[in-house]
Amino acid sequence: MDMNEIKEIFFQECEEQLAELESGLLRLNDGDRDPETVNAVFRAVHSIKGGAGAFGLDDLVSFAHVFETTLDCVRSNKLEPTQDVLKVMLKSADVLADLTNCARDGGSVDEARSKQLIRELEALAHGTPLPGAAEAPAKTVAKPAAAKPATAAPAPVAPNDEGFMPVAFSFDDFDPDAVPVEVPTFEISFKPNADLYRKGNEATLLLRDLSRLGEMSIHCDMDSLPSLDGLNPEDAYFSWKISLRTDKGEDAIRGVFEFAEWDCELAIAELAEGEQPEAVEGEAPMQAVPFDLSILDEEPEHPLGVVEEEEQIAAGEREAAVTALETASNVLNLASAAAKAADAKQAPANAASAQQAAAAGQTIRVDLDRVDRLINLVGELVINQAMLSQSVIENDANGTSSINMGLEELQQLTREIQDSVMAIRAQPVKPVFQRMARTVREIADITGKSVRLITEGENTEVDKTVIDKLAEPLTHMIRNAVDHGLEMPEKRIALGKNPEGTVRLTAKHRSGRIIIELADDGAGINRERVRQKAIDNDLIAADANLSDEEIDNLIFHAGFSTAEKVSDLSGRGVGMDVVKRSIQALGGRINISSKPGQGSVFTMSLPLTLAVLDGMVVTVASQTLVVPLTAIVETLQPDAASIHSFGATQRLISIRNSFCPLVDVGRILNFRATQANPVEGVALLVESEGGGQRALMVDAIQGQRQVVIKSLEANYTHVPGIAAATILGDGRVALILDVDAVVAASRGQPLRLESALSAVG
Repeated sequence: MDMNEIKEIFFQECEEQLAELESGLLRLNDGDRDPETVNAVFRAVHSIKGGAGAFGLDDLVSFAHVFETTLDCVRSNKLEPTQDVLKVMLKSADVLADLTNCARDGGSVDEARSKQLIRELEALAHGTPLPGAAEAPAKTVAKPAAAKPATAAPAPVAPNDEGFMPVAFSFDDFDPDAVPVEVPTFEISFKPNADLYRKGNEATLLLRDLSRLGEMSIHCDMDSLPSLDGLNPEDAYFSWKISLRTDKGEDAIRGVFEFAEWDCELAIAELAEGEQPEAVEGEAPMQAVPFDLSILDEEPEHPLGVVEEEEQIAAGEREAAVTALETASNVLNLASAAAKAADAKQAPANAASAQQAAAAGQTIRVDLDRVDRLINLVGELVINQAMLSQSVIENDANGTSSINMGLEELQQLTREIQDSVMAIRAQPVKPVFQRMARTVREIADITGKSVRLITEGENTEVDKTVIDKLAEPLTHMIRNAVDHGLEMPEKRIALGKNPEGTVRLTAKHRSGRIIIELADDGAGINRERVRQKAIDNDLIAADANLSDEEIDNLIFHAGFSTAEKVSDLSGRGVGMDVVKRSIQALGGRINISSKPGQGSVFTMSLPLTLAVLDGMVVTVASQTLVVPLTAIVETLQPDAASIHSFGATQRLISIRNSFCPLVDVGRILNFRATQANPVEGVALLVESEGGGQRALMVDAIQGQRQVVIKSLEANYTHVPGIAAATILGDGRVALILDVDAVVAASRGQPLRLESALSAVG
C-alpha cells in the first residue's frame, strides 16, 4: 500500500470523524451533558489532528489544535457548553470540514472566517469575551498607600502622555537564590493496550520522550507476562510506574501520550510537597534512570545515550544503568523468542483474540466501483436465470422434470444473492441529514432567523445511489423552508409562536419505499400570492379554477418565485423545479401539504434501490408492461354490475360500497384508439402520491416477478408515462409503467401520447 492509498484511507476516516463530531455537538446543543458525548467530540477532533500531522497538513493541524484545546476545557468542566459556545463550535466543525476537503481535493477556505473562529475559540478557552462582544467594564484597583519619606519628600513626578505615573524601581537588591522554586513531582501509571502497538506506537519511544521532561524514575511491572506457551505476540503485558520531577506541568506530560491516550490506561497525579512516590510491593524503591532513552533516536548525539559526561556519573549510577540495560535486553530477547514460538503455533496462540474480534464484528472498506460491478453482474445473472427458466418451461409441458426443480432452487438462490448484494449498498441517510444541519445554520445566519433542525429516522437505510442524489433536492427544499416558510423572530413573537422556527426532517420505510418528509412551522404557502404570480408569468389563465393542491404545485414550475427581490438565496426561480426533476429522476414523487399560518410539509417517496424492482407483469393491447408492486393495493376482476358511466367518457368501478375512477392504460398510452371493455380485463387498484386511488384496467396478468431496472433515458430517451424498462425471461424488452404519470393523465394533465407509442412501436 503506497502513501496515496494510506492518505485516502485517512480522508475516509475523517468523514466518519466529522460526522461523529457534528452529531455529538448537536446532541450537546440539545442539552445532552453525558461525559461520553463530550469525549466522543474531543476524540473526533483529536484523531483528525493526529492524522493530519502525519501528512504535514499544517493548516488543518493548526485549526484542529485550537479547536481541541477549547473542547478540552469543556471536557475538564472549565467551560460550560452554552448555546453561544456551541454555536461557535458548530461553525468550527464546518470550517474543519472545509479544511479537510481542501486538503483532499485542493482549493482554499475563507481565511477571514477561519481566523475569526480561531480568535473566538481562543477567547472561549481563556475565558475572555468573544471578539466583537461587548466587553466588561474595567475594574478599578485601589492605589497602595504612599510610603513615608525617609528625609524629604521627593520632587513630584508629572504623569506621562497617557496619564500614567512612572514608578522607579531596581533589581539590584533582588537575589534569585533567596526565593527557592519547588519543582513538582508527578506519579504516572502507564499500561498500553494491544491497540497501541497495532497502530504503530511504541512504548519505549513514549518513555524516551517522557524522560526528556525532567528527572525520571521508572519501574516496569512484568507480573502479567505469561509463560512462553501462553504468550500472544499481539497482546500487551507490560506496564510502567513512573516518577517524574519536572517543571513542565501536566499538559506537557499528556502531550507525550497525545496520540496514544485512547489506547492505554494512563493516570497522572501530582504529588504534594514532600510526598514520596508510592513504593511497589515487593520491590525496591524506584531508582532514577541515569541514561537518556534517546538511544532509540535514528541519529543519537551520544552513541550510548548518556546525557551527562561520564565523569559526572557516580559509580553506583553506572552500575544501575548497566543493570537496567541488561534487564531490558533480556526482556527483548524473551519477547523475540516468544514471537517466534507463537508464529510456529499461530492457530492456537491467536484463538482467543480471533474469537474476540469475531464477537465485536468486523468491517472492510471496498471501493464502490467494485460493488457496482458486482451488482451489474448479479443483475445479468437474474436475467439469464429467468431466460433459462422460460426456455425449460416452454420445452417441458409437464413441468415436473428434475431440471425444472433444479431451476426453482436456482431461482431462490439467485434471489438471495441479489438481496445480499443489494444490502451491501444499503446505507443510512444519516450522513445526508447531518449535512443539512450545516445548511440550516448558514441560511439562518444569512436571513437573520433563529432555526432549529430536528431529524428523525436517520438510521433508515436506502441504496447508496439514492443517497448520493438526495443532497441537492434536500438543500433546495431547506433553503425554501427557511427563507420563504419561516417568519422573522419578531413576527413569530407577534403571532404567539416561538421565536425559534423549527424544521423537521424525517425518514421512514413504507410499502417498500423510503418516505422523506420536510416540515416547517412557518407561515405556510400564500396561495393567493402564488396564484397571482402564476397569472403574471402566464402559467395559468386568470379565470382558471384550481384546487389548493394544484396551486401548491405551481411552485415547482421552472422560473417560478414569489420573492420580491433577488438575493443570494432566492428570487431567480431556480430551486423547486430542480427538486421535482431530481426526485422524478430517482423514480420518486413529491407531494405538498400546507396550512396557512401553521406551516408546510413536503413529502418525497423514493424507491429503496435503482437496480431491481418487484413488479406485476401485465398485458395491455398486445404490449407487455410491468407495474411496480409497491403501487398496487389489490387486483380485481370487474363484472358488469360494478361498472358505472360518468359523463361522456369517464367510468367508475364500485369497490366495497365506494366508487373509484377506472383508467384504461391502453387508451392513456395510445396503444389503442377506443376504450376496452372492462369486463374482459383485470383492474389493478393502485395508490399514488397526491392522486388518491385509481383502478388501472389491463387486459391480463402474466405473473409477479423481480426485474432488473434499465434506464430508458440512458439508452433511449425519456418517455412520458414510462418510468424505465427491463428485460424479461424470453428476451423481450418490457416497459415499467410510471403509475403517477398515468394517474395524472387520467385527471386531465397532458401526456405526450405519441412518445409512448413510438417507444413501444
